[in-house]
Amino acid sequence: MINKTELKNEWSLFLDRDGVINKRFPGGYVRKPSEFTFLPGSLFALKLLSGIFKNIFIVTNQQGIGKGLMSAFDLQNVHRQMMGEIKDKGGRIDRIFFCPDLESKEPNCRKPRIAMAQMAKKEFPSINFHKSYMVGDSMVDMEFGQNAEMQCIYIQSEAEDDSQIKNIPKYKSLLEFARTFNSV
Repeated sequence: MINKTELKNEWSLFLDRDGVINKRFPGGYVRKPSEFTFLPGSLFALKLLSGIFKNIFIVTNQQGIGKGLMSAFDLQNVHRQMMGEIKDKGGRIDRIFFCPDLESKEPNCRKPRIAMAQMAKKEFPSINFHKSYMVGDSMVDMEFGQNAEMQCIYIQSEAEDDSQIKNIPKYKSLLEFARTFNSV
């Protein structure tokens, strides 16, 4: 069993954004702050996790930029508001890594490729992927975590068929996952 001191000193947490921290925007992309809605309990979960993990990162595919539906500036505005609310509630995110590439672009930085994990490692050299969790709500997130040799946590979603998710712990929410460390 991992103890809290070891987590705080050595472990990193990688989080998908849409479907883990915030509600997915029906039929599209979160393009402006008014479209961003935190999932119930996610702000409190981030507060709890901030006291547990050395590093916390968001890794998010943002193909809406590549499609021309939004700009990197639009995404920065969404993230600025999100980060402000997280900080106001006592949580933290150390860095957000996003990939604006279209899925069809080759090569690209989208999950499940590990380019965003490598960007994090370059900026935070102490990251050890073997001492990292990837928390996501899709098979792509799980493949990203596995490709980077992280431990994976699956957040169940009504939008995703999780029948392919085998031998990976499943939780109903980020808060449910965060509360597992109360007993550690």
